[in-house]
Amino acid sequence: MKVLLVEDNQEMILNIIKYLSQEGIICEVAENLFEAQDKILSYEYDCILLDLTLPDGNGLGLLNSIKGLESKPNVLIISAKNSLEDKLQGLDLGADDYLPKPFHLAELLARIKAIYRRTKLGGTEVLKFEEIEVEYQNLKASVHGKPLDLTKKEFDLLVFLITNKNRVLGKNAIAQHLWGDYTDNLSNFDFVYQHIKNLRKKISEGGGHDYLSTVYGIGYKFGPIQS
Repeated sequence: MKVLLVEDNQEMILNIIKYLSQEGIICEVAENLFEAQDKILSYEYDCILLDLTLPDGNGLGLLNSIKGLESKPNVLIISAKNSLEDKLQGLDLGADDYLPKPFHLAELLARIKAIYRRTKLGGTEVLKFEEIEVEYQNLKASVHGKPLDLTKKEFDLLVFLITNKNRVLGKNAIAQHLWGDYTDNLSNFDFVYQHIKNLRKKISEGGGHDYLSTVYGIGYKFGPIQS
């Protein structure tokens, strides 16, 4: 999972990044609205953690920009502004949840996971595609009920592919989602190919079908086998 933290408090930024990173979540940062707008137009995120009080304006303005995106990230507002008006306005503009400051990092993580489970996993911890089954919370995957021995990145890649089935995913997009926005500047994405290759091999050895097709010059597409 990859999130964008829109926040200008340095201590909070460091604490959130450290905590989420320990949970295997990629956390990118924007410290103002201008930087946040630039990032959401350039990269894709599963969730945006949005403070409302930013140096260059109210964070609610960012929600209008998100509405126009083809791939809309979820939004969790995290703010010391805890008035009912702010909360209702944020939810009305499309935010998925509202967490007032101060909060425990464990609750922040729980809210992020709940949003992801509700919007990406259909409200369940178990993600299924044909003979492939993924237990998201337990980091387990299986084919025909037989466990797959996947690395953390291979597991995240499988979840990313299933939750984006029937969609063409560029190597760049896969790299950004699993390793962070800095990969945008890389000239070589052979490491993506290697992870794709390893995942394919392990699913095949487990008795599963290969649902990945290569889209020449672009990337990959995961979906039902065409007859």
